[in-house]
Amino acid sequence: MFGYYRVASAVNKTTVGNPAKNAEEILTLIKEAHTKEVSVIVFPELTLTGYTASDLLMNQTLITSQNDSFEYILKNMETINTIAILGLAVFEADRLYNCAAVIQNGKVLGVVPKSYLPNKKEFYEKRQFTSGRDIVRSTIQLLEEEVPFGVDLLFTDKADMTFGVELCEDLWAVTPPSNHMASNGANLLFNLSASNELIGKHEYREELVRTQSARCMASYVYSSAGVGESTTDTVFGGHAIISEYGSTLVQNERFRMDSHLITADVDLERLRWLRLNESSYCDGRRKKVRTVKVDTLPSISKIERDINPVPFVPSRYADKKDRCDEIVHIQAHGLIKRMRHAHIKKAVIGISGGLDSTLALLSTHRAFEMMGWDVKEIIAVTMPGFGTTTRTRSNAVQLCEALGVTLKTVDITDISLKEFEAIEHDRDEHSLTYENVQARARTSILMNMSNKEGGLVIGTGDLSEIALGWSTYNGDHMSMYALNSGIPKTLIQYVIEYYKSNEKIADIIDDILATPISPELLPANDDEIAQETESIVGPYELHDFFLYHFIKYGAKPSKILHLATIAFDTKYDEEIINKWLKVFLKRFFTQQFKRSCMPDGPKVGTISLSPRADWKMASDVDFETWLEGLE
Repeated sequence: MFGYYRVASAVNKTTVGNPAKNAEEILTLIKEAHTKEVSVIVFPELTLTGYTASDLLMNQTLITSQNDSFEYILKNMETINTIAILGLAVFEADRLYNCAAVIQNGKVLGVVPKSYLPNKKEFYEKRQFTSGRDIVRSTIQLLEEEVPFGVDLLFTDKADMTFGVELCEDLWAVTPPSNHMASNGANLLFNLSASNELIGKHEYREELVRTQSARCMASYVYSSAGVGESTTDTVFGGHAIISEYGSTLVQNERFRMDSHLITADVDLERLRWLRLNESSYCDGRRKKVRTVKVDTLPSISKIERDINPVPFVPSRYADKKDRCDEIVHIQAHGLIKRMRHAHIKKAVIGISGGLDSTLALLSTHRAFEMMGWDVKEIIAVTMPGFGTTTRTRSNAVQLCEALGVTLKTVDITDISLKEFEAIEHDRDEHSLTYENVQARARTSILMNMSNKEGGLVIGTGDLSEIALGWSTYNGDHMSMYALNSGIPKTLIQYVIEYYKSNEKIADIIDDILATPISPELLPANDDEIAQETESIVGPYELHDFFLYHFIKYGAKPSKILHLATIAFDTKYDEEIINKWLKVFLKRFFTQQFKRSCMPDGPKVGTISLSPRADWKMASDVDFETWLEGLE
């Protein structure tokens, strides 16, 4: 399913010292996981005996009972291809090891010993166990079978999943074993734990799991002992967490009195390609590892995960002010550096009453305020033409007046008509030439005015337009500093809305946000916009979605299409999404020549199409290979 795997973290109701009873609880959860199409399920540390069995773990009766119960589980899993990871006390070479046993279809695939044994305050594992941190390239005899044993084990399906296992304190160590596992290809990490509850500890534990998933560029699945463990000196809450690349996908409610599991669908294909696309992962040192091939896993019939339809926009509204402040500061400081370096004190910007020029003006105004520069040195130019409507021009004028910038108006009608005459173009032929003459006239005016005034022309084109090539070459495609070039259209709308906190411009911004997106190059109909961009190239929310997944981790078009059908389930059907995805791919490839010579501009998010820094691509690459997956 496009690199998605369903994983589970289970917390079984424990009866300390009674492996047979625990085995029944474990099997129930494994069967539930299998029914739910889970590929791998992880249980708490020392699952069968209970973590708090303490010195009884050195008693022959308990270990024998544990092994018998483990064998019972294996026999009852012979037809279950969900992988289960259970905690076992393993007696080997006259030493006891705290281990994780990886099992599938009634077979033991491998056993991983714990590396770091806590031996302080309420923990005293060295009383019973020996560290297995140095055990590599080894095997053990378990239930009369020779199975791989060591900290050098990884498990893979030879597709997108490679996973490693560590135990409790391993994660809390200065150098967790999972670091090395990830460096050797593990994109899925499991932790069997017995972490007791103290005031505030659960918050730190969740942060630890989440940040480790980020550092390893992996998914991390954590399960900790819960109800039924001894409360003689400590209480265990049964914390279950599933994180992916720095985000917690799901965690349970602690202190539940029943056996339960949580599940999440993790995108392992994405993680593999993210490592290649945007990190120093490939510089990590590799070690010798043993890779165990797993049997066929359950396949997901339907992805059960929220797919964000606007991936460039923060999902938490509470983060809005901080995120918008950061975006505006990046823009403002980029502009300030450029103007100071060039010894320029004026900014020249074309204002249309649309989204892009609005944000560029607002961010330029913020830069001038931050530096204490006179905002009158911002020269905002409205350039009405054949398609300009009263609504957009009025919004542009009102915004400039409210901000106190210098406003100039240059009508491009006569200039365009003379240009038509010069190149022998019929003014009634509303072709691409008709449109581009106007766009280049506007850019020419801005460039010439900047020379006259000693100013810097501020580009207004955004990341979405750059991706689609929705600009006139050497027209609005060009500027002296492309202020919006790192911000996609969906995020521009989000940031502009943030400026509504300024009551003087709140109503103007509301109307700008409600105005259809248009270059206004074709004649208006009764003073109404006749040319709506999204009816020509498609909805920007779709194109931004395509752009994110295509650039972020090089997703195949077929995967982008599938994810989009989930994200926009109630808004667009698959046929419509497929149509606009083909448009995106064709335009993205054929318009690279514009990006190859685009002006400087600040990177704002993780995705940029700057040919100097982020996106290097030949201008004449064929796109047919990418379309084939959609046919």
